[in-house]
Amino acid sequence: VKFTLTSLRNFISDYNKRIDPNFVEKGNNIKLKTRLGAFVGITNYVYSANPNNKMLPTMGADFEIVDHNLLKRHSLVVRFKQIFENSEYKFSSSQFSLNYRFKFIKKEKLDVFLNTKIAGYHYESRQVEVINEDGSPDLTTVSDGNFEALLNFGIGADYALRSGYLTFMYNDFISVVQESNSEFPLDFSLGYKFNL
Repeated sequence: VKFTLTSLRNFISDYNKRIDPNFVEKGNNIKLKTRLGAFVGITNYVYSANPNNKMLPTMGADFEIVDHNLLKRHSLVVRFKQIFENSEYKFSSSQFSLNYRFKFIKKEKLDVFLNTKIAGYHYESRQVEVINEDGSPDLTTVSDGNFEALLNFGIGADYALRSGYLTFMYNDFISVVQESNSEFPLDFSLGYKFNL
């Protein structure tokens, strides 16, 4: 016997199996499960120019990895989020991000969690007004994309409903890295995710 936790656990399990033929070992191994979900929402996306603080529609998908055995309060999420332009503000954005969720309230039917956006790729396109050489205004589209190391925080809740979870989130209400446009962040989404 090596005096490591794993070796001692195996020794005790082997001993119990020899003494009691009906002994069943309770596993403490990580058992990963996955969830896939979709969501819709609205946002004023304060981490980009939004001159009149317009609300824009959003939709997207989450792929979540959870462990119900050892890491019950933790999960990793890969998220795709699309922000759509509207008639008042010509701005659109595509975002891929890696998120960590800590479930600080964990009940049988309800989980409330802190969402931390760790890193992401963001591509945006917006219409801006430029002044021509003759002094007349003109509209042009500006697009750019970049990979960002982020520390954006949000809060959310999962409610067990049938074979999945109804999900509500208040996204990206504060960021450690990104600068906001000084407006109050309003970024809400509602969705449903299935166990795979």
